[in-house]
Amino acid sequence: MLQRLITSREVLLLGAIAVLLALIATRFPAFVAPSNLADVFNDTSPLILLAIGQMIVILTKCIDLSVAANLALTGMVVSMLNLAFPGVPVAVILLVAVVLGALMGAFNGILVWKLDIPPIVVTLGTMTIYRGIIFLISDGKWVNSHEMSAAFKAFPRFEFLGLPMLSWTAILVVLVFTIVMSRTTLGRAAYAVGGNPHAATYTGIDVGRTQFWAFTISGALAGLTGYLWVSRYAVAYVDIAGGFELDVVAACVIGGISIAGGIGSVGGALLGALFLGVIKNALPVINVSPFWQLAISGGAIIIAVAVNARASRTKGRIILKSAEHAA
Repeated sequence: MLQRLITSREVLLLGAIAVLLALIATRFPAFVAPSNLADVFNDTSPLILLAIGQMIVILTKCIDLSVAANLALTGMVVSMLNLAFPGVPVAVILLVAVVLGALMGAFNGILVWKLDIPPIVVTLGTMTIYRGIIFLISDGKWVNSHEMSAAFKAFPRFEFLGLPMLSWTAILVVLVFTIVMSRTTLGRAAYAVGGNPHAATYTGIDVGRTQFWAFTISGALAGLTGYLWVSRYAVAYVDIAGGFELDVVAACVIGGISIAGGIGSVGGALLGALFLGVIKNALPVINVSPFWQLAISGGAIIIAVAVNARASRTKGRIILKSAEHAA
């Protein structure tokens, strides 16, 4: 039991983050101060939110490349809503963001489920469509800080027990989806669909419907993040979060979520996002070139994929050896 715990992907990743922080502290001790670590967590919160949604999609043998475009479109819509009606309560803005994001995710899910189109093709297409819609509705213009209401910008910055609401939102989503993935029928169905779709069908699980709900949840979280993003940075424009979908997939891969589906956890997605968050916040501080930052991030992804592949091979060999001994 203890050996299994020590060798688990989450514990190893937690150890890697601790080693990384220790190395950074030798060059820049202030980086590991509690207040700075809280800031790093807050900066990483949007990535955590999107990584959890992406994790659920990947578990079902799919991938969602439209999450950043979903975030950008939702952020633009709610910022334009706030511009037109400054008195609309933040609770309504949040509801609009989540529902709009969920609808865009559901659109992906419908295409994958009913038309049987490969998820990577569907989400590449919708990624472009959502970016195009942003340009059409905004005419390429920005919504700036002075055009947003004070209440709209204040929500993600409001502090409770020393942490901003953006961080608390990420913590709440982590707790909720830890329970959803381990204690509900939907969570177990996602693992079953990704692990063995044929066996899942024989047990009465609707594979397409499960994938549809995975895309819808991912879209809802992207919509929520869209509002939090534009209100925190107080700006909305066409290319907001451009390329961020690659960071989201990278966080999942580093966190041990298998691209083949069926393997992964909310804790893994959280730690994968934090690992990337520490790297992205630390490298500029210790004066590492932006080109090396990209190379280091890419290297971390390749190492993570290699570790995942090796872990899968080891598992198979153990089963075969056990079978030989049993014979």
